[in-house]
Amino acid sequence: MANSLITRDYVKILDQEDPLQNFKDEFYQEGFYYMDGNSLGLLSRRSENTLASSLQDWKQHAIEGWTEGNEPWFYMSEKIGAMTAPLIGAKPEEVINTGSITSNLHQLFATFYKPEGKRTKVLADTLNFPSDIYAIKSQIHWHGLDPNDHLIQVHSEDGYTLDEDKIIEKMNEDIAILLLPSVLYRSGQLLDMEKITKAAHHYGIIVGFDLAHSIGALPHRLSEWGVDFAVWCTYKYLNSGPGGVGGLYVNERHLGNSPGLAGWFSSDKNKQFDMSHDLTPAESAGAFQLGTPHILSSAPLIGSLELFSEAGIENVREKSLRLTRLLMDLIQQELSGYGFKIANPSKDDRRGGHVCLIHEEAASICKALKQEAVIPDFRSPNVIRLAPIAFYTSYEDVYEVVLLLKDIVKNEKQKQFKNERDIIA
Repeated sequence: MANSLITRDYVKILDQEDPLQNFKDEFYQEGFYYMDGNSLGLLSRRSENTLASSLQDWKQHAIEGWTEGNEPWFYMSEKIGAMTAPLIGAKPEEVINTGSITSNLHQLFATFYKPEGKRTKVLADTLNFPSDIYAIKSQIHWHGLDPNDHLIQVHSEDGYTLDEDKIIEKMNEDIAILLLPSVLYRSGQLLDMEKITKAAHHYGIIVGFDLAHSIGALPHRLSEWGVDFAVWCTYKYLNSGPGGVGGLYVNERHLGNSPGLAGWFSSDKNKQFDMSHDLTPAESAGAFQLGTPHILSSAPLIGSLELFSEAGIENVREKSLRLTRLLMDLIQQELSGYGFKIANPSKDDRRGGHVCLIHEEAASICKALKQEAVIPDFRSPNVIRLAPIAFYTSYEDVYEVVLLLKDIVKNEKQKQFKNERDIIA
């Protein structure tokens, strides 16, 4: 429709033909247009039910809920790992539901970052989410090294995207480990993980990715590509709820080894309650767990992952691409001349699940959108992120959001707000 006028009648037809349209009714969304699912996904009725089921197990079985509940807690992390594996192209034993992105990064760096000789450096980038860099720097300090000398960060030429060839140019035999985002949190650029992994392995570099902004939005083939490890949160596209337990992937060639940081649930489950002071690590990614699983923060994910199983991640990705394409086309159609710039890649194979809009009044525009019952996301200093989620955003929702955005800037409704972020952007 790039050369034709996009009308409400047209987007209604898209909704009528949408094979995922019925999933919208699975989610709680009334009275607002939600465009921030790349920060926190909405609650589904299915997740509400699986959380209620674990509460009922606690109520009915007490301590026996660990093994006798409807969803036994002792095996829940492994079950969720197996349910997650198809979304990232992994084997069930390579995936576990545990920790958070940062705690899992510390675990995996403690396991795989072993600086010795001249191979002491970490390769990252300047656009990654700050907490990943915090973790990397602290790991470098832990080994008695200086991040100023041992952290190599690839710079962006435009401030929003990365060039894979520039990343590869930084690779050499001084690099011990690499960590990059699969999708850049600000611009939504999707990196070529396969290309990066292949190049890094040529130099003997351990490869890790942060999948926070790709898991649940698009399919991956981590095992096929040979990625060494990956981490993610589950409260964005996976809709597990605020603070939902994260996850990690470790390629099968690394399984069976002791984790860098050992803990109670690192153990082989058949030996865990032998109470030996010598750890027998699990033969699966379960070895990289630490403490007791957070059951009530994990249970909602079971319901959400059931929806992914029913919808199919390929179908989710296809609709996501169509939604973001429609959003970009409508921005060009309706908002030309109002100071907006689309900063995310336009090609489908280079774009994640959200659209990155640049505007000098981005913060105040986001506040005005909220006043109009549209929930966007602001990222300092000038980014508006809009994420139409395949499960619960209709094509007509996208159309309506752009019209509301046009009304705001046309009538300067943003002027009533300060152009600065709130405490949480």
